[in-house]
Amino acid sequence: MDEIDIAGIPVPDAGPLFLTVLTVHIAAGLTCVTCGAVAVASRKGAARHRRFGRIYLWALGVVFASMTVLSVIRWSHNAHLFVIGTVAFALALVGYLGRRRRPYLHIAGLGGSYIALLTGFYVDNGPHLPGWDRLPAWALWILPSLLGLPVIARAIGRRLPAKRATS
Repeated sequence: MDEIDIAGIPVPDAGPLFLTVLTVHIAAGLTCVTCGAVAVASRKGAARHRRFGRIYLWALGVVFASMTVLSVIRWSHNAHLFVIGTVAFALALVGYLGRRRRPYLHIAGLGGSYIALLTGFYVDNGPHLPGWDRLPAWALWILPSLLGLPVIARAIGRRLPAKRATS
């Protein structure tokens, strides 16, 4: 299969459907990265957090749908990305459903989905990105988790009720 070069990243030339869906996928992915970061940085419960969180969830739905199409077209190359994308979307749904009654599920689910989203991006594109191209392949798989899990743990710790000292 031929490849085309877009901004230094080789893209499979798998036909017009693939390239069209890939364009939608990239736009939705960039929306996820941006809106997820804004939601994390916003005061929890504020209108801005909720608004950007909803946009993140909808954009992640588009990423999941487009990733499914891309994976069907190139299954042998994208099966692992399909698994990562499925995990990201499932975690986001768990986080969304837990937003009111179980804030720790909200934080863990949506935070985990953001980590999975970034993992999929770096696993697929990291070998072609400046700086990231010098890392071993295993680092592309675990660095998002190494950076994101402590942030999630801290956020959950802040939301859990304080333990009372026993006398």
